[in-house]
Amino acid sequence: MSLPKEFQHSYEFDPKYSKSVAYFSMEFAIDQALKTYSGGLGFLAGSHMRSAYDLKQNVIGISILWKYGYYDQIRKGDQSMDVLFQEKIYRFLEDTNIKFSITINNHPVVVKAYYLKPETFGTVPIFFLSTDVPENDYLAQSTTHKLYDSDPAAKIAQTILLGVGGAKLLDELKADVEIYHLNEAHALSAAFHLYKKFKSVEEVKKRLVFTTHTPEEAGNEKHDIRLLDKMGFFCGTPMVEVRKISGIKDDVFDHTVVALRFANIANGVSRMHGEVANQMWSKYEGICKIISITNAQNKKYWADKQLSKAAENNELELIKNRKCEMKGELFSVVADQTGQLFNTETLTIVWARRFAAYKRADLLTYDEERFEKLLSSTKYPVQIIWAGKPYPMDYNAISMFNKLVHLSKKYDNIAVLVGYELKLSKLLKDGSDIWLNTPRIPREASGTSGMTAAMNGSVNFSTYDGWIPEFARHEVNSFLIPPVDQKLPVHQQDQLDVQNLYDILEEEILPTYYDKPEKWNEIVRNSMLDVSPYFDAARMAYQYYEKIYNY
Repeated sequence: MSLPKEFQHSYEFDPKYSKSVAYFSMEFAIDQALKTYSGGLGFLAGSHMRSAYDLKQNVIGISILWKYGYYDQIRKGDQSMDVLFQEKIYRFLEDTNIKFSITINNHPVVVKAYYLKPETFGTVPIFFLSTDVPENDYLAQSTTHKLYDSDPAAKIAQTILLGVGGAKLLDELKADVEIYHLNEAHALSAAFHLYKKFKSVEEVKKRLVFTTHTPEEAGNEKHDIRLLDKMGFFCGTPMVEVRKISGIKDDVFDHTVVALRFANIANGVSRMHGEVANQMWSKYEGICKIISITNAQNKKYWADKQLSKAAENNELELIKNRKCEMKGELFSVVADQTGQLFNTETLTIVWARRFAAYKRADLLTYDEERFEKLLSSTKYPVQIIWAGKPYPMDYNAISMFNKLVHLSKKYDNIAVLVGYELKLSKLLKDGSDIWLNTPRIPREASGTSGMTAAMNGSVNFSTYDGWIPEFARHEVNSFLIPPVDQKLPVHQQDQLDVQNLYDILEEEILPTYYDKPEKWNEIVRNSMLDVSPYFDAARMAYQYYEKIYNY
């Protein structure tokens, strides 16, 4: 990629990866110091950019510099959750001195670009766009204030900035980009910038590839086509022409459908999700081919080196001892946040990820009698930790979080933590024995947190969804909650899932951990060995070139 000298990669490209790619993502989880992400989408994108750097790929990242991040998760006086929007300052980002203008809602908006050098965190070059500059009025400045603004017009403005703004930045840089990779459909407006430039849908298709992460049609972004037009999403393309090239005949503009029509090829993010995506979208005309490339995580960043070495050398006692040390590091955070003193010898279950209804954070609590029995057992004691950020306007999810907080006040062996970002995520994976994953099938596209948990000796206990069918072997490297009939009413599915969860926990997991420590340590080791190399992001970054960029 021919970038100006000051923004070039810090390596010569591996010939296998010489095709130039710009990777557009609304969020990147690169380092704890850079709070430009909300959850799994960002974690995935961050690992991709790290592995692209490790493999010397010709890739750059395009994103937005969020002034207040997603939000800071704090507590109210009664320990329940509160939301803080606090300005972030990033001294390590470089001012590119590049400014240009885009049109949003018939007004010129000045965009400023910042640059993350490859050597700062070990990533490919990443550019972050901001509208928070003096030349803009407050409304335009606020476009880059909060990740995933709840106001529909503000959200559209953010997508225009990422797509059109990102594409215009590449023009400003005179970058000879061959592939525009949309990580989710947030940057779809880039396709209309390319259409305006080349006057041909076929020319757009040659350059555009798309990754979808949402295995439920209702969860995919939709907006009123007239509002999008008014906001400038279509880059001045007349509405008649927009309808003709996008295939949208009514007033509901489905971003995913149009992305699938404009892309040369697309992918789901696990084998199971690839199948679900094909079932979801095949009824629409003009859809591109959808394959699957299973998500992965950068092992070099996530995995504890001592633990990995012990697993490779089959040193089960060292695995046990190191795991005990790591649990102690997590439990110091638990004590600091909650005043609970946890025991490193006790089986520790962690549920930690974005709080959303389908993920069922509180599934363990559905059977009150068995929950009480589990927490009061002296023969097989347990400790449970919950963590995760609800969307700040998702009041049902916040209510669920707070219910668990108040529940934790009644027990010495429950803790609910705030501040679920990269640093805490790593500690939770290091310090857990069981990584509990309870999405309602088939709602989880991938679920990459379980990969990094396995890399750090935490055994997955999961429903049969996302990446799990490609990895898990029951009682060998994981524990599986068997699938239930998805045609049953949701409350019956939940009842069966919670019953199966407790049966496995009481009859298999707890007796193995306490009565058969050698077998337990073997399961831990199997989990660590089986997760790599396939679920290391190096495989994923390679497959994107092999199956997508060179398609």
